[in-house]
Amino acid sequence: MGNTSLRRRLPAFATGLASLVMASGIAAIPAEAASPKVDYVALGDSYTAGTGAGPFDFGYPCDRTPGGYVDAVGKTGRVNLLDNAACHGAFLTLDPLSPVLHDLRIPNVEQQISSLAGSSLTPESELVSITAGANDVGVTGVLLTCLTQPAQDCTAAIQASAALVPSMQTHFMSVLHQIHTAAPNARIAVLGYPRLFNPTTPFGQADPSLLYSINTAVDGLNTAIEGAVAASGTGAVFINVSGGFVGHEVNSADSWIFFSPPTVSPSGPVFDPRNFHPNKEGHRAYASALLEAVKPSQLVTR
Repeated sequence: MGNTSLRRRLPAFATGLASLVMASGIAAIPAEAASPKVDYVALGDSYTAGTGAGPFDFGYPCDRTPGGYVDAVGKTGRVNLLDNAACHGAFLTLDPLSPVLHDLRIPNVEQQISSLAGSSLTPESELVSITAGANDVGVTGVLLTCLTQPAQDCTAAIQASAALVPSMQTHFMSVLHQIHTAAPNARIAVLGYPRLFNPTTPFGQADPSLLYSINTAVDGLNTAIEGAVAASGTGAVFINVSGGFVGHEVNSADSWIFFSPPTVSPSGPVFDPRNFHPNKEGHRAYASALLEAVKPSQLVTR
């Protein structure tokens, strides 16, 4: 960890942040080679694992795609990236009562924390970023239903997902406490999810009202995550990326969200696992949002 033990920590940021404005020049992420590097650890689901930034390599049980927002931040020279433990398909925790089907072999966030505690996650860790929660409320199933089933089934899937949000919020607070226990001096940055659609632009045969409902459900998920962050008492910060993706939805002319139409097989439609994840430009937008909200040069001094 180099000179970590010699550094003097600056006062914590205020928890309230101004809304993020990500302009067209967001892809330019300048390096700060002269500043002391912040020891950085990443946790979470497919968004932190880099899904959508490049080819999906099916590195089961924990797939991580090079070129995601964590790697983009790591290349700026502002951080010392110690570990990215995020996994495509990861849940926050093991919940035997969850009706959402999930592969128990994929390390969840609690397991990721446990695997790094005492090594990368220590009192000397300075920055931890995380995206999580969407899998816990079954967002993938909602999207599959809404793209392939009648409108009433889509509406029912959205309602069923919304019913899982309170338990997800409770689990998120628990995870934040676990991160804070392992790395009590680290700033925890929780990034939300973008709205996926522009309801005023056609997307296949989907009814515009359903696209609006999906966006509203994503807003509700983000609100719950932000609430968990605020109530956790860990000093974590929530970073809302929705504003930066306006005009870059999956059905926009300049999309920052990956989508490939499903292929047909004898067993039904086959969806690319990268669908509805940030593409390379989207991940760079995430990296820029993180660096704007949590300025590494202000976290430590020599």
